Amino acid sequence: MVVCILLWWILKVLTLSFLLKTTLSLNPDDPNVCSHWESYAVTVQESYAHPFDQIYYTRCTDILNWFKCTRHRISYKTAYRRGLRTMYRRRSQCCPGYYESGDFCIPLCTEECVHGRCVSPDTCHCEPGWGGIDCSSGCDSDHWGPHCSNRCQCQNEALCNPITGACVCADGYKGWRCEELCDPGTYGKGCQFKCQCHNGATCDHKTGECHCAPGYTGVFCEEHCPPGSHGAQCELHCPCQNGGVCHHITGECSCPPGWMGFVCAQPCPSGTFGINCSQDCPCHNGGQCDHVTGKCLCTAGYMGDRCQEECPVGTYGFQCTQKCDCQNGAKCYHVNGACMCDPGFKGFRCQERMCPEGLYGLKCHKKCPCNINNTLSCHPLSGECTCKAGSAGLYCNDTCPPGYYGEGCQLTCLCQNGADCGSVTGKCTCAPGYMGDDCSTACGAGTYGANCSSVCNCKNDGACSPVDGLCLCKEGWQGVDCSIPCPSGTWGLNCNQTCYCANGAACNPVDGFCLCSPGWQGEYCDQACPDGTYGLNCSEHCDCSHADGCDAVTGYCCCLAGWTGIHCDNVCAQGRWGPNCSISCNCENGGSCSPEDGTCECAPGYRGSMCQRICSPGFYGHHCSQACPPCVHSSGPCHHVTGRCDCLPGFFGSLCNQVCASGRYGKNCAEVCQCTNNGTCNPIDGSCQCFPGWIGKDCSQTCPAGFWGPDCFHTCNCHNGAMCNPSDGECKCTAGWTGLYCTQRCPAAFYGRNCANVCQCQNGADCDHITGQCTCRTGFTGKQCEQKCPPGSFGYGCKQLCECMNNATCDHVTGTCYCSPGFKGIRCDQAALMMEELNPYTKISPALGSERHSVGAIIGIIILLLIIMVLLALFVWYRRKQKEKGHDMPSVSYTPAMRITNTDYSLSDVSQGSGSVHCFSNPSYHTLSCGVTSRFFTNNLDGNSSSKLSNKVLDRETADRRPYSYLNELGACGMDRRQNTYIMEKSFKDSGGNWEFRYFASPTIAPGVFHRYQDLPLYCKPAQENASSFIASL
Repeated sequence: MVVCILLWWILKVLTLSFLLKTTLSLNPDDPNVCSHWESYAVTVQESYAHPFDQIYYTRCTDILNWFKCTRHRISYKTAYRRGLRTMYRRRSQCCPGYYESGDFCIPLCTEECVHGRCVSPDTCHCEPGWGGIDCSSGCDSDHWGPHCSNRCQCQNEALCNPITGACVCADGYKGWRCEELCDPGTYGKGCQFKCQCHNGATCDHKTGECHCAPGYTGVFCEEHCPPGSHGAQCELHCPCQNGGVCHHITGECSCPPGWMGFVCAQPCPSGTFGINCSQDCPCHNGGQCDHVTGKCLCTAGYMGDRCQEECPVGTYGFQCTQKCDCQNGAKCYHVNGACMCDPGFKGFRCQERMCPEGLYGLKCHKKCPCNINNTLSCHPLSGECTCKAGSAGLYCNDTCPPGYYGEGCQLTCLCQNGADCGSVTGKCTCAPGYMGDDCSTACGAGTYGANCSSVCNCKNDGACSPVDGLCLCKEGWQGVDCSIPCPSGTWGLNCNQTCYCANGAACNPVDGFCLCSPGWQGEYCDQACPDGTYGLNCSEHCDCSHADGCDAVTGYCCCLAGWTGIHCDNVCAQGRWGPNCSISCNCENGGSCSPEDGTCECAPGYRGSMCQRICSPGFYGHHCSQACPPCVHSSGPCHHVTGRCDCLPGFFGSLCNQVCASGRYGKNCAEVCQCTNNGTCNPIDGSCQCFPGWIGKDCSQTCPAGFWGPDCFHTCNCHNGAMCNPSDGECKCTAGWTGLYCTQRCPAAFYGRNCANVCQCQNGADCDHITGQCTCRTGFTGKQCEQKCPPGSFGYGCKQLCECMNNATCDHVTGTCYCSPGFKGIRCDQAALMMEELNPYTKISPALGSERHSVGAIIGIIILLLIIMVLLALFVWYRRKQKEKGHDMPSVSYTPAMRITNTDYSLSDVSQGSGSVHCFSNPSYHTLSCGVTSRFFTNNLDGNSSSKLSNKVLDRETADRRPYSYLNELGACGMDRRQNTYIMEKSFKDSGGNWEFRYFASPTIAPGVFHRYQDLPLYCKPAQENASSFIASL
């Protein structure tokens, strides 16, 4: 039972202690409370991409599945899972040297304060009349030891320890009695600081101030004397002239190139230049040398670094600055500009032509072919066209290509930085951010945009982009116009540096330098003021007579035992003064009275005879002698007691020099900004400064169409339907246009948006720069002009109908008729009566063969394979027929008229039932198939008579391949142009009236040699004896 009760009490005590710990928490604003971050894990639900197999269908060639195929692909969907996330929280604990008591941190002193209280770690605040580390002893300033019987031996205003008698030396002294100065190179309290002086300077043993050696200056004597001075404290003036440099110690002159003498007053002698006039001039052709740089000043007609080059073609005179006035290609003398005319011209400037205008040639009988509107002149001998500026081409029909301009397009455009160049004058149209004749000069400071016509609005020395006026802020500033200082805790370029100032110090937004609050010093304000100093930058010295130092922040004196008062200069009790402290003090507001005469020593922040008035505006502290810190943005001077600043809306910090954090504004930075789209919020009133391209109270509205930039001030300059970027004004061109302002068409062979599509037009067709549609040339059609006009049409758009007759071929470009065998005339509507006119191979245009071979390579290969297969089949068939026929020769039969008087014949179609017609094959020609009627032309000379001809007809396609071969007129006596020659044998029978033709193979004709019919031996034998006379008449 007892054990249970004991356990119950223990559990109760633990529970109460736990509740106390959980309910009592340290105040984070307590200066004795420190904090640290600790991590802990929490369970969270997070999303991720989960893969799965997705089935879909596509069109394909699967007939069984209705041309639909199943496909698989990996897709992803959003899924959720549980995971651990590391979080951080701030934990508060007492700083080192303090221990926790309830919700407070109490300082800890290792030695008990006998007559005082512990105010900070190991620091006792003694009661009046006591001193020492633990407030256990008390003596006056001149005595120490037991019963204060020993007299202090300290010198040079040193303080004496009342217990040990040890001397606490003043700044700049050391030793047992503080009788020695600090060693050279050290200074300050305890001689613990090293001097920072350079270049042989000496250091003050108290303050560390540097006394510079001759020739040096600066806080630490790290800089040479300014230019123009030298000697001790840089007080002597340098006598050097013409840019001579004076030695910072001795004052001796060091002359620049081109000068000499004691004070650099004499130029180099003629023929020399450079440093100490030690270099010889290298100029040629009478050029003079600059005594400073050695640069040659050339005589008329010469140029170059050493005047070794004649003036370039087209210039002459001094420095080749004068342009030749010679015309018509005449050469100019580089010295005086005299003109030497080319043949065909005369005159002082060769401006007169030998021929009248518009004519040329040796006899001036030819007319100039030049385009009059774009031509300056036509050469009187050759007729060559000299184009006007901006034109080019053989006859001056073209404009200059990009990058060139002027006469003959021979001048190279000098435009830079993406500028457009005029083809006539070469004048440059500059891109935004540049100016000048060649657009090589960037916009000057404070201007930007096209021709640098816009004025920058960047503030606080912010740099302005010459292209779009965007501000590049200096360190410590931000915002569209660099008007907003860095938020608190940041500094540097773009405010991306973090301040590390401690103990309430302010951070300089430009360089991050810490401005310490009173009582602190060091780079990061993390060091307390040394003993004997207090206030801002620890610059104030404690004014205590009988004290053990003073408070580092306020300067309050910690009096030694036996003394009291603000300066520890009296021993009276508080509120008493006079003899035996018998008079009560009437000082107000915490002031203390003098023990001698009762005058009031006012507490910090008060003044007057009875300390009844507060400090005058701008002052605070003891005697109101401390000037208020520079409250940058406050409603008035600092508080008369504490010196703290009352900040205006938008600012905070000890000096009110820290701007509200991003997204906050107003008094104490308590309001939340409402700006959107990267708009910058004014920390004072919360007004929004919009990013370029946005307007409105909260920057939620884009610029209206046609405007761009900050406050939508600029007007868009885009053409041809292009859209303008509201942020920077960049033009987004429509299809078919390009250039800075979308004023240029797409280059040749390109079209569409961004001119990214390549034209597909063929056969010299023109391509539309917007749609890419092809405009075909004469004789072609199709979407890409890849097809010739269909048979029966020709000309532009294939809209003209051919008028060729009798199966003639029509040229697809000109409409010219190419007649079939046996016809002639413009439209092939006339029968060919002569033997030569009947030959189908005689008048075939050479261009026809090349046109027929212009079919695409793929179609040609397929047709060629088909022809080879057909030929092989015909060859096999022919060989079999030859074996079946034996040695029978094919014959051609004629039925003559009653009488034949000349070479004119009347021809008719061959009867299909003629038994004398035989089919045979020839490897050089294609023949008519057996039983097919060959078409011939009829010319009736005698209505009662007719002749019938059965003949092998050669294919025109073979003639196309060899367009200049000639065969005999009738075709009965023919030849194989590669292997065999066929000779006609003809016999005439008077009684029967039959002609007989026979073919003979003759190897006498070389392969590939073409003959007219007159050249071939005619082996024609009449069937009867009187036939030879008839052959002779032929």
